[in-house]
Amino acid sequence: MNADEGVGGEEGERLSNDASMPLTAHLEELRSRLIRSSLAVLAAFLACYLAAEYLIRFMTAPLLRLEASGLTVIGTGVAEAFFAKLKVAFVAAIFLSLPVLLWHGWKFVAPGLYRHEQRYAKGFVAFGTVFFLLGAGFCYAVIFDIGYRFFLDQYQQLDIRPAIRVSEYLSFSAKLMLAFGVVFELPVVGVFLARVGLIDHRMMMRHFPYALLGIVVLGAVLTPPDVISQVLLALPLTALYGFTIVLVYFIRRKDTGKDED
Repeated sequence: MNADEGVGGEEGERLSNDASMPLTAHLEELRSRLIRSSLAVLAAFLACYLAAEYLIRFMTAPLLRLEASGLTVIGTGVAEAFFAKLKVAFVAAIFLSLPVLLWHGWKFVAPGLYRHEQRYAKGFVAFGTVFFLLGAGFCYAVIFDIGYRFFLDQYQQLDIRPAIRVSEYLSFSAKLMLAFGVVFELPVVGVFLARVGLIDHRMMMRHFPYALLGIVVLGAVLTPPDVISQVLLALPLTALYGFTIVLVYFIRRKDTGKDED
């Protein structure tokens, strides 16, 4: 078989897997994946709800350990404590069921990939989970400390004792952790796009100024309005972008060597 026949056969292999499925089949596949993912989140939610008190103490620890003058965490509604437990259990369930969610997301798009691209599923799920947790952990360990210290200092400057609503605090913290988890998926996405031949290290280097601008804007949106916290977000994201360039370089170099062989 010559090279043209090999490429044609490989492309035909992908198209036969994807194009042969009608729209109704795609919708049925999406429905099936959503149901399985929802069941995984529900099971994780039930388990996390049993540990909701511990999870709330874990989430409020970055705020309470700052020992701001007069700081208290309060509830202002009859059912607020109950809904706070539901909220923290649901967010924890997303983290706990993340490998299942990534797996079903991958399996849904897999029919549109070549067979040799489909074998990256386990690596995508494993590294996607690891980097998501790294991003959330960085937010919890670094950004929470700096951001909440900044906000509480504003109360002290006004000589006001802060009383933080627990539901509002949990919502704000959960959104930040989820946002950082998504942002830290950059290396995983970059490696996958390099594997399928959509990007290379030269392209990423050419677009570095635009990436840096996007990182600065993202830092301004996700962090409190002070230079220190924005820099603390921009630095690891810039390092992640550089790390992704290195990964993409070695991946493309390895793939090029295989093609030559």
